Amino acid sequence: MWLYLAVLLGFYFLRQWYRERQTVGNLTEKYVFITGCDSGFGNHLARQLDTRGMRVLAACLTQKGAEELESLTSDRLKTIILDITITENVAAAAEWVKGCVGNKGLWGLVNNAGIGDPSGPNEWLTKDDFAKVINVNLLGLIDVTLHMLPLVRAASGRVVNVTSVFGRLPYIGGGYSPSKYGVEAFSDSLRRELRPFGVQLSIIEPGAFNTPLLRSIEETFRKTWSQAPSDIKELYGEQYLENLCKVCQRIIQDASQNLSLVTDSIEHALTSCYPRTRYTAGWDAKLLFIPLSYMPTSLTEYMMTYFMPEPAQSM
Repeated sequence: MWLYLAVLLGFYFLRQWYRERQTVGNLTEKYVFITGCDSGFGNHLARQLDTRGMRVLAACLTQKGAEELESLTSDRLKTIILDITITENVAAAAEWVKGCVGNKGLWGLVNNAGIGDPSGPNEWLTKDDFAKVINVNLLGLIDVTLHMLPLVRAASGRVVNVTSVFGRLPYIGGGYSPSKYGVEAFSDSLRRELRPFGVQLSIIEPGAFNTPLLRSIEETFRKTWSQAPSDIKELYGEQYLENLCKVCQRIIQDASQNLSLVTDSIEHALTSCYPRTRYTAGWDAKLLFIPLSYMPTSLTEYMMTYFMPEPAQSM
């Protein structure tokens, strides 16, 4: 019996190995639109896909970011300046993409743009602080997706949404984790709706990577603290801020420098004949955060608060 089971498992993993390596054809004729290409994952992905010969349409927030990306890539790559929180800009970008792709449609939409500022303990923040992050990470992503879907459907293409392990297991307050939870929910419902049209949707869940977003987290905490009400500062104490920043410094120090772990996952989702529903990138995500998200709440709470500092007036 055990021999038969081992053989069946062997065939299953062999089949999965084979399927994972089957890629779609004519990649050099396929267009991919990527948001958030000024830096981080988006910038790295745009250059990586351009090297593969794909036709990259890169959306950057700043002219400087667009010019720097163009200087590092081939003439195939085209850039556009886009603030995804402004619907008129998103609509104009959709028309620009339509003019670029023509009758071929848009093979890939990669929703990568995101921010983490403002962040911090929830009591340090205001409703507007939450809204600023959610407007980019969730509502902006939804707006871009809805405008681009007709083009993706025309190509029976792919949608790839970059979320985070903090969309499974929040670590610190603010709008970042709620926005990523929202992207997970939006993605799951949209995937089922798009399946009849031959459009496939994948979610990328990175752990901690040494990107500009992560490197700015200490500065973000200090700015949020400076704007917090005086009674909240007294409650938490200055030492809480300093200890919290030390935790951030350790996370940044231990964060992976290899952005290819994320961009390779996105490339697989775009080019594989059998893309996965979810990709987890980074050993911290695979071995800590995702497993913890399935654990009993009491154990998860203990693990997530173990390294957190104590407020000055805690009980």
